This record gives sequence, structure tokens and C-alpha cells, in this order.
Amino acid sequence: MSSAPPVTSPVEVRRLLVIDDDRKLCRLIRDYLEPLGYSVEAVHEGAEGARRAIEQPWHAVILDVMLPGLDGFQVLQQIRKTNDVPVLMLTARGDEADRIVGLEIGADDYLPKTFSSRELLARLRAVTRRTKSGASGAKESSEDSDELVIGPLRIHPESRTAVLDDKPMVLTPVEFDLLLSLARARGRVRSREQLLDEIRDRNFDVFDRSIDVHISALRRKLGDDAKAPRFIRTLRSAGYMLVDPNRTDF
Repeated sequence: MSSAPPVTSPVEVRRLLVIDDDRKLCRLIRDYLEPLGYSVEAVHEGAEGARRAIEQPWHAVILDVMLPGLDGFQVLQQIRKTNDVPVLMLTARGDEADRIVGLEIGADDYLPKTFSSRELLARLRAVTRRTKSGASGAKESSEDSDELVIGPLRIHPESRTAVLDDKPMVLTPVEFDLLLSLARARGRVRSREQLLDEIRDRNFDVFDRSIDVHISALRRKLGDDAKAPRFIRTLRSAGYMLVDPNRTDF
């Protein structure tokens, strides 16, 4: 009688959706990433890409700006109505205004199409790192699991959710990480460099304005006004600070 084969833990396959009409680039991305444990599917049209991104679970979406039908910004807007999947935008454009638009809509990162394979992998790992850690079954530290309460705002690090005035907030992974970093340092200033270090898992240059754009989006979702903020205050040349709107000693 033969012995049963050893039980092995299944290897998690990271499902990646590429929405890009450049079929050659899609093949290059698939050929590079699949040996590294990714399952890559490609869609070449905007509306179909948005539908697939919303209807199926993905570890991340790589989204081109220039698409037939719906463009990348419109696709991202549709995705963000219901889904916080990490989105890495690709573009042949180098205009800073385009990058700001993408980040304001809810992109997690931006990569020009002159990228190297290693840079793509590094940025992809960066935007998926937060989702993976939030969904893992690893035991959390007390700091990771304790609920944070700042006035009407409640943040749950373990489930990576936030509730404002008893209503769930819809945050991108980057927005949640920024909110959590500011909440853990509430009442103390966090510089842009400190925030970048905490939410980025890479060593190469970053688009510095991205922090300001993400903070602006976070403020909107908190119902904040930059001129008379309740939660997030800007300290010129220093950074940002989260405060309790119910307290007057800040």
C-alpha cells in the first residue's frame, strides 16, 4: 500500500489585470511577471477593462491612460465607485497634470511607459504590499489591531477599514495608510518624507507631489476644508498633523 503524498501549502497566485491596448506590451508584462508568481490577464478596451476589474477579484490592476472607448481616467473612476483594488497607472505622457489627475481620482501610483521591468515589479509590489498585509492571517501586534478613535473617526488597522460618523469610508490603500500613519502620530507633525517612507516600499525617486494629492483626496473624504481643517492640518515647511476635532488644545 503506497503512502499518501505529503500535504503542501498551496502557493498563492497573484491575479493581475492589465488594461492596455498595446498588445505587445501586455505580452511583455505577462512574460516577465508570470514566472514570478503572477497570473496576468489582459484587456485591450476601456469599458471591458472596467467591467472585469469590478466583477472579479484582483491583487492589482495596471491601467493605461490612453485607451479606446473609455480612457484610463474614466475606467479608474468606475473602479473607484465600488472597489479599492490597487491601481498602477501607465502612460506615455510625461505631463505632471496627467499624473495629478490620476492620483486625485484614486490611482495608487503612476509609471511612465519608459519603465524597466525591475521598476515595474518594485512599484507593483509596493502597491500590493498593503493589501496583502491587511488580508493575511498573520498575528497582529497590539498596535496593528487596536482601534484608533479620533472624535467621530474610528480606524481599524487589522481590517484596514475606517468609519466616520458611523458611515464606512471608501479609501484607496494609499489613503488608508496615510490616515493610519497620521492617526498613530495624532497631535504630532509628520513630514512628507516620513509619510513617503511609511507608505512606499521602494528606494528610487518618487513623485513628491503625490503625498499632497493623496492628502487632498483624503481631506475630501473626511469632509475637511484645507482653509479651516477639522482633522488634517498643514504646517508650512513641516508637514501634516491629524487632530481631534472635538479638542481645542491643538
